[in-house]
Amino acid sequence: MGSSLEPTRTAVVAVVVVLAGCSGASLVDSVADIETASTATQTPVGAGSANGTLEVHFINVGQSVGTLVVAPSGETMLVDTGHYSTDGAYVLQYLRAHGIERLDHLVVTHGDADHIGGNAALIEYYETEADGIGAVYDPGIAASTQTYAEYLDAVEEHGVTVYETREGDRLDFAGVDVQVLGPPDPYIEDRARNENSIVLRLSHGQTSFMLTGDAEDDQEAYLVSEYGQRLNATVLKAGHHGSASSTSEQLLDAVGPETVVVSSAYESQYGHPTDEVLNRLHDRSIPTYWTATHGNVVFVSDGEGVSVRTQQSAPTDPRSLRDGEPITPGASGEVTERARIGGGAVQTPETAIATDGGTATDPGSGSDDGTPSADTLVVERINADAAGDDRENLDDEYIVFGNSGDETLDLSEWAVEDEVGKTYRFPEGTTLAPGDSVTLHTGSGTDTETDLYWGNGSPVWNNGGDTVLVRNPQGGIVHQETYE
Repeated sequence: MGSSLEPTRTAVVAVVVVLAGCSGASLVDSVADIETASTATQTPVGAGSANGTLEVHFINVGQSVGTLVVAPSGETMLVDTGHYSTDGAYVLQYLRAHGIERLDHLVVTHGDADHIGGNAALIEYYETEADGIGAVYDPGIAASTQTYAEYLDAVEEHGVTVYETREGDRLDFAGVDVQVLGPPDPYIEDRARNENSIVLRLSHGQTSFMLTGDAEDDQEAYLVSEYGQRLNATVLKAGHHGSASSTSEQLLDAVGPETVVVSSAYESQYGHPTDEVLNRLHDRSIPTYWTATHGNVVFVSDGEGVSVRTQQSAPTDPRSLRDGEPITPGASGEVTERARIGGGAVQTPETAIATDGGTATDPGSGSDDGTPSADTLVVERINADAAGDDRENLDDEYIVFGNSGDETLDLSEWAVEDEVGKTYRFPEGTTLAPGDSVTLHTGSGTDTETDLYWGNGSPVWNNGGDTVLVRNPQGGIVHQETYE
């Protein structure tokens, strides 16, 4: 058995399991299964088929993080437990409200008090009043805080098993592929806690989630160097609450997220999320959800697409996040579907379901008030096979859209999707005059009236065939075209 989380706490040594030295653990060493970007084929880690639904709940806990994951089997994982100032009360309240009687896995991304604030209270509750905690996963770097000491005291008192967790480990989580991509061995930057966060990538069918803890520039650079585009994920949690030192250009290009979630307070004393991060997300047209204005944010994946549900409707344009009304951390309330990433159209109460019980107007059709009909949008050309290596020439992978009608089309916030749900949204104010066309390039560049840039770090359109799907802001399909 290797070293404990804190060598001076001899009682804790008995419950700390270092993977390399213990057989039969539920967390198994699988470094060989996660090849590095330098040797592996550039395909997403863990993509495959799926049964049932995976739920990922980003709980509104203020300037902190608490993420509940529920597998198709009902198995549960909690990643971080909220802020020390509330002893994790918001997280425990949420878990009890959702009938979570057992935590099969408690993941401690790192030992900072704003991430482990509820560790002691949750261990006490689940070990004495509920059905227990299966195991705790910790990166193994201690903190000299009272909050961390109380966490270790609770582990010791209740005999909870703790696994020191490193890159290459895999959690056994029924129906979901959970891989640990950090921290590496040896640690980064002299054991700095943020830079050695446990980083998880969860895969369910063709959908995936990246949870990066408080990883900052050094750990993100390591991840990009080791895995490259194999980090690709549907949903990314912004690192370190949206700090400028996280969610870098390089990480965004490698992950290519369809959606980003930020967990921080509305009036964060640190200015989270920072303008630097919001600008990076805006430049890539990535819809962004913020727990401070959207409240609890819940993603439900059926393996083909992801339903996005929030407590409160609020802007998702990164630069407009602060225009939303704040919602108090811990506030109760049901979530409502706001969008869907891949897998079919969204039926939102505000737009697609008539309030009188009748049938709503097809959001893809023209109206009687003189609004131009969306069916005048046409695909004039699809250039899926860029010259040379597609990955090195992303600007030459493009689609040309045209307006065949006699009135100007307003494309603001319209979405372009491929058949697996990768999504681009036209910027606010994008219009297309009669007879005009606009080219959407996969790569990065400066938008003009005739050329727009997706900002994706990898090819989108399959050379052997794909489907181009265009939706209006309400989720209605306005154009669909398949090529071979």
